[in-house]
Amino acid sequence: MPPARARRVGKTPLNERAFHAWLSRRLPWGSAGLLPLGDDAAALRPPEGELVVASVDSFVQGHHFLPDTPPELLGRAAVAAGLSDVASKGARPCAILLAVVVPVGTPQRWAERLVLGAERTAAAAGAHVVGGDTKPGPTPMVAGVAFGWAPPDRLRARSAARPGELLVTTGTVGRGGASSIGLSERGPRRERAVARMLELTARVREGPVLARYARAQLDTSDGLAESARLLARASRVRVVVDEASLPWDRRLLRLPPERRRTIGFYGGDYELLATVPPSVVGRARAALARLGCPLRVIGTIGIGRGAFLRVGAREIELPHAGWQPFE
Repeated sequence: MPPARARRVGKTPLNERAFHAWLSRRLPWGSAGLLPLGDDAAALRPPEGELVVASVDSFVQGHHFLPDTPPELLGRAAVAAGLSDVASKGARPCAILLAVVVPVGTPQRWAERLVLGAERTAAAAGAHVVGGDTKPGPTPMVAGVAFGWAPPDRLRARSAARPGELLVTTGTVGRGGASSIGLSERGPRRERAVARMLELTARVREGPVLARYARAQLDTSDGLAESARLLARASRVRVVVDEASLPWDRRLLRLPPERRRTIGFYGGDYELLATVPPSVVGRARAALARLGCPLRVIGTIGIGRGAFLRVGAREIELPHAGWQPFE
């Protein structure tokens, strides 16, 4: 860590045993869990008849965050990304594991702030940080593992879409892309863009509710276009997205159509994308409205293969503009 970071967050280097002792004092699970924090594993008691749903997301310095990214923000993002995946399957979040890799000499206060940010986000979703791991490494990295409970009949795979259903999405399209503007620059604009990208909000309440009506469901962390392609490929159907129906992020409305698609499908939206039978779409919309979440019909599911965008009277292949971590 650079000297400025050490001065800002405290100079005492991270020590695993001292860190575990701090965790057991500060986190609710330290005294309430079936196994105490630091006991090599966490024990969870699932509700009778329900399934365990789990997801993991990693954030690596230089790829997802900058050296000066506030650790609280990084902790929140590491939790929110996993919560989004769990909720998109129709599950209720229940627990978080955190794996933290940092260079030797990293101040313990940095790790403490990261965990506190993670715990606040988890607690707001009805879950807690129940354990994890700390290791030294050349590059800071945080991985969040999210767990949730789901009734077997509410588990929603991306492979369950059927022809005749409607394609729906929550919230807006393009939040991540609009937030990413400035990533290619240097200095404060790049720092602000990275911070905006990490300010994630998972649809933890909406996911299980929408699952009551949906056949297939996933989140749009990779962008709506890429998510639609994943849905079409997994379900072996033809997905057509109606561009005129897309609820674009207001920051994209003044952009020319081609530029809007490129940025709007960039990824990082963390909304829900689902297929719903036409007979229940009104009930689904009303149920989410009670949670303060809009639900918009944006397309159709048909017989065939592939994912397309309806632009006026013509259809084009959905742009390949989604998040690709190795490109």
